[in-house]
Amino acid sequence: MARSQKNDNFIDKTFTVLADIVLKILPTSKEEKQAFCYYRDGMSAQSEGEYAEALENYYEALGLEEDPYDRSYILYNIGLIYSSNGEHIKALEYYHKALELNSRLPQALNNIAVIYHYQGIKASESNNQTISANMFNKAASYWQQAIALAPNNYIEAQNWLKTTGRLVNETRFK
Repeated sequence: MARSQKNDNFIDKTFTVLADIVLKILPTSKEEKQAFCYYRDGMSAQSEGEYAEALENYYEALGLEEDPYDRSYILYNIGLIYSSNGEHIKALEYYHKALELNSRLPQALNNIAVIYHYQGIKASESNNQTISANMFNKAASYWQQAIALAPNNYIEAQNWLKTTGRLVNETRFK
């Protein structure tokens, strides 16, 4: 189960050592500890671009993890991989599942907005202005939610909302 760390940098190795120490001293169940190990290994594989291996680890972690908050991050990371692979529909599915468990996950809201924005651009390039406007409005809605949770983040999204006239309540973001 433990992932080889021959390619890990100093920070990754340090994180792994500290995580192993924490796992040994925390009063958690065997399943929770296993879930964390799979999650950690998934993150390591994902950072190296080993998406198939990362997905295997995340699915194993998902099968063991019971805490909704922790599950939300596993689902979010699965969404990241599908998004990176251009599988936007699957990515949206996992981002939404993550949000069902943890509605305060601005990065998932942002990534949903990015996908809708991309779809809006593609529709615009195909001269389908109705679909384009719909996708841009969906992107705006999700960016508004992400910015409300993390007002100092997503500056480009804030600027896009302002320049397109889609910023609903500008005073919230100053």
